[in-house]
Amino acid sequence: MTETSTVDAAVTAEVERRARLAGEASRVLAGLTRARKDALLLALADALDAAAAEVLPGNEADLAAGREAGLPDSLLDRLRLDEARLAAIADAVRQVASLPDPVGEVVRGSTLPNGLQIRQVRVPMGVVGMIYEARPNVTVDAAALALKSGNAVLLRGGSAAARSNEAFVGVIRRVLSTQGLPEDAVASVDDGGREAARALMRAHGLVDVIIPRGGAGLIATVVRESVVPVIETGSGNCHVYVDAAAEPGMARRIVIDAKTHRPSVCNAAETLLVHADRAGDLLPLLLADLHERSVRLYGDERTRAHAGEVPVEPATEELYDTEFHGLEMTVAVVDTLEDALAHVRRYSTGHTEAIVTDDRVAARRWTAGVDAAVVMVNASTRFTDGGEFGFGAEIGISTQKLHARGPMALPELTTTTWIVEGDGQTRGDDAPGEAGAPTRAR
Repeated sequence: MTETSTVDAAVTAEVERRARLAGEASRVLAGLTRARKDALLLALADALDAAAAEVLPGNEADLAAGREAGLPDSLLDRLRLDEARLAAIADAVRQVASLPDPVGEVVRGSTLPNGLQIRQVRVPMGVVGMIYEARPNVTVDAAALALKSGNAVLLRGGSAAARSNEAFVGVIRRVLSTQGLPEDAVASVDDGGREAARALMRAHGLVDVIIPRGGAGLIATVVRESVVPVIETGSGNCHVYVDAAAEPGMARRIVIDAKTHRPSVCNAAETLLVHADRAGDLLPLLLADLHERSVRLYGDERTRAHAGEVPVEPATEELYDTEFHGLEMTVAVVDTLEDALAHVRRYSTGHTEAIVTDDRVAARRWTAGVDAAVVMVNASTRFTDGGEFGFGAEIGISTQKLHARGPMALPELTTTTWIVEGDGQTRGDDAPGEAGAPTRAR
């Protein structure tokens, strides 16, 4: 056996050991009352408020290493923590604590003609594997949502945020221990590097679901290589379409916010589509607004013809297909709403698509014609977020169509079980029992 294969085998064995411990911990969590879980989360939030001296130095070291490695500004922004962001992370944990507990919720139920009472009830997934990159806040969000929904979680947060994640996991495990709960309910596998991520994806039977969160490359790798079921979260090539009936002030506010509020995140808009009827009056204002905010613009010939002194570079197929994660944006003029829909169908990743219009017919056509996890009418794409939706936090934004779609929070971290209660029913006519006893067979 080569030295490399020996190392890989050791990492795999360690990941499987932690997964088994997480499985044991998940069975403890599954039986907790809401009050016990909420008390745990509130204690965690308080601990995070007091953890600046523990977390921020490691984050600063991560940032320094990232700058030295040449990480783009968009990733550095996602990586960065400060007192305000740490307080926001703690507040998100408190909000999760305040939300209803999905475990035990009856999804549906009925009494059958034969007297059997059936009900479909939400139960925890078990062990959730998270694979993500340069997002230390996800460490806490994933842990809080997993714990509230009765799940254990294994975290692979990547090398860029290794010190930040290590500090957060240390705080979480300490709180679990002081609350009398198994600290193995939350564990990191970052010390095993990329091979640990591979081992996590191969831990079928030990890990119940994998959720990737990151760039398109990371997500594609997990979807392709995992033998554990994957809930696919998607990259965000999001569009804002300014319709012929758009109110100018509203359109300008929404476009500016969707692109510039936080351009590094997946719900930032990457393409602006403008109806030809507004190319003469509104498009020049939108281009000027974006240029004033340092957005690098790429446009088709019709866009450039209305750009005036605003620099707009030629757009290409590749650029329209790009999630920039920064202050760059493609622009196109379309003749009709149907043309806008066709553009979105061609380039969208199915994340969030927005229309700005005062025409209700156009709005209805947009919501019916767009195939995306979230469709916005007269609102910024930046609202596609678990916290903004009132979920406290999110474990990701799913762009798939099975089990979960859109911002994923507590209900999406549960599965269901069917509970069937009877009073002796059998299906066979010759089932043994007291003479004359009804079988209610159908």
